[in-house]
Amino acid sequence: MSKKKGFALRINEDMLKAIEKWASDEFRSTNGQIEWILKEYLKKHNRLPKK
Repeated sequence: MSKKKGFALRINEDMLKAIEKWASDEFRSTNGQIEWILKEYLKKHNRLPKK
């Protein structure tokens, strides 16, 4: 499993509320939802790091 690194994220309040709602709908934490969104975007654009 890869190591996780924390960092501060500044995000528009309305966008955060939408992500929190989406996360709740999919039974994920807000952090988990943001990670999932980023991973899907990276996968779609062939930007995931090579293993």
